[in-house]
Amino acid sequence: MTTTEDGTRSYPFGPITRLDLDPTLVEICGEQPVLRVRLPFGGEGWLVTRYADVRTVLADPRFSRAAAVGDHVPRTVAVGLPGTSMLSMDPPEHTRLRRRVTNAFTIRRLKALRPRIEEIVHELLDAMVATGAPADLTTALTWPLPITVICEMLGVPLADRERFGEWVDGLLMLADPEQAARARTRLDEYLAALIALRRVTPTDDLLGELVAENGESGESDPLGEEELVGLGVSLLSAGQEATANQIGNFVYTLLTRPALWRQLVADPALVPDAVEELLRFIPNSATAGFTRIAVEDVELSGQLIRAGDAVVAELGMANHDPEVYERHDEIDFGRQRIPHVTFGHGLHHCLGAQLARLELRVVLEILLDRLPGLQLAVPADQLSWRTERLVRGVAALPVSW
Repeated sequence: MTTTEDGTRSYPFGPITRLDLDPTLVEICGEQPVLRVRLPFGGEGWLVTRYADVRTVLADPRFSRAAAVGDHVPRTVAVGLPGTSMLSMDPPEHTRLRRRVTNAFTIRRLKALRPRIEEIVHELLDAMVATGAPADLTTALTWPLPITVICEMLGVPLADRERFGEWVDGLLMLADPEQAARARTRLDEYLAALIALRRVTPTDDLLGELVAENGESGESDPLGEEELVGLGVSLLSAGQEATANQIGNFVYTLLTRPALWRQLVADPALVPDAVEELLRFIPNSATAGFTRIAVEDVELSGQLIRAGDAVVAELGMANHDPEVYERHDEIDFGRQRIPHVTFGHGLHHCLGAQLARLELRVVLEILLDRLPGLQLAVPADQLSWRTERLVRGVAALPVSW
């Protein structure tokens, strides 16, 4: 960690260790919840860590995502999102795109999807059990499940799913701009080809529905080609990477705290509450989230943010704010439900949050039922972790049962 003459610190402050919060981050931001930092790319900005301030940055229109488009903007990732991405838009453009895909994630539609998710989980576990212990749960379950679900929703051919996984993985590299740019190009080209195919041969999958709706003569604001491609890329990356890592992180956390695993085995009805508490407890991102730019002066925790300043929010720290969560560093399935910010907050709240919750619940319910004796096959300190990526995750999870 380096510090400039004016006291500005380089962020991140240290290497990511497993699923732990950076102790330097905890120490510094406990006293300075709005901290001036030098980000890995683009220059300086403000790091915000308190729950209330994070929610303000995520939801207040005075903090703009659209103004944060461009390579010159301070940011934590190697390659920023293009302006055609829904994640890089403010209303009304963001509203226009988001309403096109909202119907894909309604409670009714997800309820109808649950039997298929259960079927996929059972098929994957059947294959794992047939091969025998020990088995790598990441290879057997945590990665195949989310990519299968989101690709079936979008209509991506089974044969192409492995390539998709590699491209999404490359897209979310923190420090390799060339690899991230190549991955983005390949995803864009592939989605553009699928969209062109849907125009010739209509389908009833989500991508087909988006293309069909966009071609209706009564549509007053049709999406551009880049916007359609951007929607597809956003849905794929959000539907795969974060959920796949979280499944592995959940299982790792429970198996390294056997009393919690046994608690769920004894009372599976706790699973929905357990999912929410684990979502709060586990820092999903390896670094602060997407940059926003203040479009007017705003005060946060006594610190004046000037118009034009870059701001990034630490969701993991906000989820451990001791002023909001009593015993924040403990896992308590009976905790009073206070909304966490793992999926964001405000108009950019993750569109696929309910799908992720559904997959996490189904996986835990089935594992607890079928493999109640599940345990790590190696000592926890021998596990390897995925590094230099936006989303944290265990690289391999050897288990026996």
